[in-house]
Amino acid sequence: MSVDLRAFCVIDNLQPQFASFQATVAQGFLPKVGQASLFVEIAPGIEINRVMDIALKSTNVTPGMQIVERHFGMLEVHSDSQADVRAAGQAILEALEISEEDRMKPRIVSDQVVRHLDDHQCMLINRMRHGNLILSGQTLFVLECEPAAYAALAANEAEKAADINILEVRSFGSFGRVYIGGEEKDIEVARPAAVAALASINGREVEK
Repeated sequence: MSVDLRAFCVIDNLQPQFASFQATVAQGFLPKVGQASLFVEIAPGIEINRVMDIALKSTNVTPGMQIVERHFGMLEVHSDSQADVRAAGQAILEALEISEEDRMKPRIVSDQVVRHLDDHQCMLINRMRHGNLILSGQTLFVLECEPAAYAALAANEAEKAADINILEVRSFGSFGRVYIGGEEKDIEVARPAAVAALASINGREVEK
């Protein structure tokens, strides 16, 4: 079966909040701070079972997430060894007879900053998040991207750049979303870092 490579990215160093967030939502084996991680998203979704099998049998990586949807499938594997993570990615590409450049280039669908949040809106956001809280008066940054898996890279790079709180990261489905909260000065640093991380990924253009 022909496989469409939607997203393919290596995260070199899982940051404390993002690693903890992944450990909260992942149904597989939990990642640790400082590990390297590989996110792969493909279509059709059912083929992610075969792709995960390739990754696990090729080198010493640990599976964190395997999401199987009708249209798209996503996996995450991680390891203390960045070399093992990259080897797993290369094994996937070789087995599917594709290259990294065949992936889709991330497209930012929405990029919003909401400043000085009201108490009641904070309550609404806090009820849907799996990560940290956002507090009254803080600033909210929301990024929506396509393909969805790249949301993981955006969140991790935002945390590298600034003292922010990761509220929610949705890295599977039709679109990925990142919700980040914090002081306005920190959001002003985290936002361009997240956007630049996605802009640095090469690949074919996403069809709008």
